[in-house]
Amino acid sequence: MQILLANAKIMHEHTDRQPTSVPRFQSISNMFAAEMARMDTDELAASLGCSPKIAATNQQRFQQFPFAEKMPALLAYNGQAYKHLRADTLSDDELAFAQQHLWITCFLYGLLRPMDGVAPYRMEHHIALEATDDRPLHQFWRDKLTDVLIESVRADDEVLVHLSTAEYEQLFDWQRVCRELQVVHPLFYVRQPNGRLKVQAVWAKTCRGAMVRYILEHRICQPTDLQGFAYEGFCYAPQLGEAAFPHFVREI
Repeated sequence: MQILLANAKIMHEHTDRQPTSVPRFQSISNMFAAEMARMDTDELAASLGCSPKIAATNQQRFQQFPFAEKMPALLAYNGQAYKHLRADTLSDDELAFAQQHLWITCFLYGLLRPMDGVAPYRMEHHIALEATDDRPLHQFWRDKLTDVLIESVRADDEVLVHLSTAEYEQLFDWQRVCRELQVVHPLFYVRQPNGRLKVQAVWAKTCRGAMVRYILEHRICQPTDLQGFAYEGFCYAPQLGEAAFPHFVREI
């Protein structure tokens, strides 16, 4: 069973643990970073959709990219999912399991294994560069990443647990992924006072990170074993959803 998890915009600047592997597409990310480093802060702010302060920080990051301290990808990100994954408290055995079973989706690096070394950065899917032949990044990556993902899942057991987000499906020919693999996409809902179910972004991110940790801690290899996941009031709702879309509900 292979797992997809999205990266996060918020990153640490350093970690205590050292990476043990190199990103598969490091040479491509180096080209992207070099081109981004040539942009001024106004161009970066417009491209990244961020404030001038954040643009200035990332201009410096891209300029220092080849020499920056590298961090294990799983420990480098600090968004909502990663706060609840708590990768810095995983054991060596759990990190080794993650290295074999977890992919992190990323617009700069494409696909990352947890212990791949990454530098701090910020990137968006719509950015088009000379290095991408003026195509948006997600279009550039699609052909390259689809084959890598499908081959890795086939080499395992042909089951992919989709804990990334819809935005990152753009990195792949997602119809082909769903056609050729068994994709299991857990969904997390909060019960509203009127009885309806609603996906709330913060809770969904929280649960994705917590579920990745659950998988790593318990060495889960069967999709049905995900049904034992429970976190912050969320638990499996067998009367809802279907095998490909297991529902986890938090009752108010």
